[in-house]
Amino acid sequence: MTTIKFQEEFSAKIPALSLLTNLGYTFIPPSECEALRGNTLANEKKSTHQVILFPVMRSFLAKQTFSFAGKQHTLSEAAIDKVMHELNPAMNLGLKAANEKIYDALMYGVSMTEFIDGKKASPTIKLIDWHNIDNNAFHCTEELVVQNAEGTGNRRPDIVCFVNGLPLVVIEAKRPDSNKEGKSTNFAAISQHIRNQKQDEIPHLYAYS
Repeated sequence: MTTIKFQEEFSAKIPALSLLTNLGYTFIPPSECEALRGNTLANEKKSTHQVILFPVMRSFLAKQTFSFAGKQHTLSEAAIDKVMHELNPAMNLGLKAANEKIYDALMYGVSMTEFIDGKKASPTIKLIDWHNIDNNAFHCTEELVVQNAEGTGNRRPDIVCFVNGLPLVVIEAKRPDSNKEGKSTNFAAISQHIRNQKQDEIPHLYAYS
């Protein structure tokens, strides 16, 4: 580990992770996080491109209910699959369009069709419980390996925070003092965020944040 990286670990990243866990986030080691993204040796490229913790999101959706004909109903597996599909925005229209689509889904939920005893229901399913925060799952990890859009390399954001399996926060943790005269570490962090949002980088991670 280089001296700069070592200093950032102890002066920035570790304190940030400690604060997050004190706020109620559960820390997931990078290896466990990869597994939750579907990482296997045969599927490594696909899983490192994928940024959602699918089992966590699926578990949250399985607990959601909707009212129809005076009764509460849980989502079918097909409906859950559709929601999961909706959470993978097409990046061909650009980061802004993808981000707006995810924002709308987070704020207003995802509409879908279910059939109850042969009758059509059209519930809107929320992705975050905005009324009872304890019903959500909060996780964080470090050094999340994300494959770039062209599949030629990857980036490793210092810290990523997930809510119900969705990567809503990306943090570049920098040490307080800079080793470059005239440039703050905040400048370096912001520059990395801007670089990583470029079309050939990892904009698919920033679509959620």
